[in-house]
Amino acid sequence: MSLVITEECINCDVCEPECPNNAIYQGTEIYEINPDLCTECVGHFDEPQCQIVCPVACIEINTTIPETRAMLEEKYHKIWKK
Repeated sequence: MSLVITEECINCDVCEPECPNNAIYQGTEIYEINPDLCTECVGHFDEPQCQIVCPVACIEINTTIPETRAMLEEKYHKIWKK
């Protein structure tokens, strides 16, 4: 599943540069995650880097978009054409 940033976001700017897929961007009020680009860092790291650096723990699993690890790996390969 891709990740989602909740309303608790304080716009601290630390998550955006950590995303290897450039899935995180500044939305209208808070940072947002493009689910088409989010692989939970599969293909890059063992853990989602944005969750690790977030000081308020506002990045959660987006349960509205169910994806298996295999699906995240496939998305990674499509993004990076590997």
